[in-house]
Amino acid sequence: MSSRRAAVQISGHLLHRRLFSTTTALGGATRHPVNINHRNSFLQVRHCSSAQSCNITKEEKTAKLDSDNQGAGKNAIVSSYWGVAPPKVTKEDGSPWRWNCFRPWETYKADTSIDVKKHHKRDTLMDKFAYWTVQLLKFPTYMFFQRRHMCHAMLLETVAAVPGMVGGMLLHCKSLRRFEHSGGWIKALLEEAENERMHLMTFLELSQPKWYERALVFAVQGVFFNAYFVAYVLSPKLAHRVVGYLEEEAVNSYTEFLVDLERGVFENRPAPAIAIDYWQLPPDSTLIDVVTVIRADEAHHRDLNHFASDIQCQGYELKDYPAPIGYH
Repeated sequence: MSSRRAAVQISGHLLHRRLFSTTTALGGATRHPVNINHRNSFLQVRHCSSAQSCNITKEEKTAKLDSDNQGAGKNAIVSSYWGVAPPKVTKEDGSPWRWNCFRPWETYKADTSIDVKKHHKRDTLMDKFAYWTVQLLKFPTYMFFQRRHMCHAMLLETVAAVPGMVGGMLLHCKSLRRFEHSGGWIKALLEEAENERMHLMTFLELSQPKWYERALVFAVQGVFFNAYFVAYVLSPKLAHRVVGYLEEEAVNSYTEFLVDLERGVFENRPAPAIAIDYWQLPPDSTLIDVVTVIRADEAHHRDLNHFASDIQCQGYELKDYPAPIGYH
């Protein structure tokens, strides 16, 4: 019992010195001893200190939010990254930039002078296999959509945006494994995937897919992603050749869309704002102009993937030839 009593006295003495030291540091001039006879004295002092700190923090945060939101409306959102405010992005005329999904330096003028009738000859067995695979896949979609070009285009873009992402991802992993550069092909393929996704975002401004079309996208994308992933792992040159022929069919599909627009089968509506800003189109552009630049993009993707396949068919690797970056 005597040893236990001595331990309690020593603990109380240490606790007294700790509280006295902390109080002195915080108050600067307070040196009154703390009554250690109460069991919860230390917890009460600690609790009061924490509560005061919490209250000050909330008040400071509220004051900061009020000052940041002053004059910006009740629903204003404070946007910052570790206290650094994002830069204000404007157009060339000084008006605010309204798109967060892409920036002015990512826009471009499409090269509509590209040959949209070019076709890669089927010389080898691999080329014939890739071509007829695409032909086999295209017939169900043509039978389902028929002349509903807008819906067909939306489904096409949900599929066409997959190969660039899969190829870029696998090349990225290959570059990490081998400790080598990719020749810019990772960036080129990811640019292709992003460009195809912007096609989809443009068509969504003009039409909304029905529930069964959305369900079809889930099924087709799930099957196509995994199939293309396996194909690219087994034979990248075959995978790129398949995409090359797939882009040829996309060019043909958009050509039919343009023909029906020019004939008046579909209304030539004004171009959506996102398309005008993304492709740097004139303000009075129409749907015909939008489909024209999208078709040019698809023709560029056609040439890029056939080029990638040709490089590997000749026994080289993609990194041996510089990728056409910025080649939409």
